[in-house]
Amino acid sequence: MNIETHPCFSSCCSNYARIHLPVAPACNMQCNYCVRKFSCANENRPGVTVKVMSPEEALLWYKDMQAQTPMLTVVGIAGPGDSLANWSQTKRTLELIRTYDRSVQFCLSTNGLLLPDYVDDLLGTGVEFVTVTVNAIDPRIGTKIYSFINDGTKILKGEEAAKLLWDRQREGIKKLVAAGICVKINSVAIPGINLEEIVNVAQTVGELGCELQNIIPMLPVAGSAFGNLSEPAKEQIQTLRMRCRKYVRQMMHCARCRADAVGSLQVICK
Repeated sequence: MNIETHPCFSSCCSNYARIHLPVAPACNMQCNYCVRKFSCANENRPGVTVKVMSPEEALLWYKDMQAQTPMLTVVGIAGPGDSLANWSQTKRTLELIRTYDRSVQFCLSTNGLLLPDYVDDLLGTGVEFVTVTVNAIDPRIGTKIYSFINDGTKILKGEEAAKLLWDRQREGIKKLVAAGICVKINSVAIPGINLEEIVNVAQTVGELGCELQNIIPMLPVAGSAFGNLSEPAKEQIQTLRMRCRKYVRQMMHCARCRADAVGSLQVICK
């Protein structure tokens, strides 16, 4: 594992590149800020992709992009749904890439609902970085953010759903850290909903041993339950990061990457 060559973790992120392979279309929960879009070329945000690829298509695309992209150091799977809710496609993709390229680092993103059950599988496929989206640890706040979760046997809503999600996230994070996998936390900042809660998230995940927190300003998306809310001001996000950095290192250069993003993060890293 080399943190300094991962664009999300690096202090010189524009020197390195990542590719997201969009092989995971399904999701097992509904966040009130999220609308997944396929065949989308116009929006720069998580959850969208020009196309959903098969593992075999993803390998061909990786080969093509690797030839065109200097310093491509990380393969990530970030949707457009949840990587673990599509584990067979995710695993097959990583296996194909590893057969072709022994040196590239593997990273994936997940909501964490299935995470405790897959840590051993992640180790077995060579995943070194995992991002878990944690927006709340208090179920009273989580119920405002999540419309429902599907735990595999039934649909859960309200505080029951939010509590189960955080319980699974916490258990999975503990297992990842114990296994030596580097953990980043994404927290979507939603005005009027969870801005204060994100500080509690930072303190808790810092204590659990997470390496980095990425506070992402919510982008209002037409058609979502939060589509009528306002995006948080830059000053609000800066204040949140300053408050949270005493608990866990903050990512200051998020580009709201698409599920099919490729290239370097062309920003000045702080």
